[in-house]
Amino acid sequence: MSTVERRRTSARRDTLLGDQPGAFASARFTRIAPMKARRVVDMVRGLPVDDALALLQFAPQAASETVYKVLESAIANAETTEDLDRGTLVVTKAMVDEGPTMKRWRPRAQGRATRINKRTSHITLVVQPAEAKEAGK
Repeated sequence: MSTVERRRTSARRDTLLGDQPGAFASARFTRIAPMKARRVVDMVRGLPVDDALALLQFAPQAASETVYKVLESAIANAETTEDLDRGTLVVTKAMVDEGPTMKRWRPRAQGRATRINKRTSHITLVVQPAEAKEAGK
């Protein structure tokens, strides 16, 4: 065994956070179109987590329920794995990537058919303490 201690971090965590304190959560293959989810995610980016949760709870968009659950998961990850205080957490990064598209067919007039694209999303939220966010800039 080598004398160098092995780090127990994932490559995904390294790309999102690096050496800074914080946590992330992601929901993959969610059945919401990426453009619709980005509208909701743009509202919470940069907000303290309690304000973001309150905003998502009363947002009329359908994607707000999924983003709410992902944010709750990121907060729980920060509290349990990183021992961070919930009151200091801020949503620093919020991304919505496009997942695979399911292709369906809809019958139309005169024997024709048109394609219906059912899009999916990968939603990722990163929460960090407010001090670490300012130090990173």
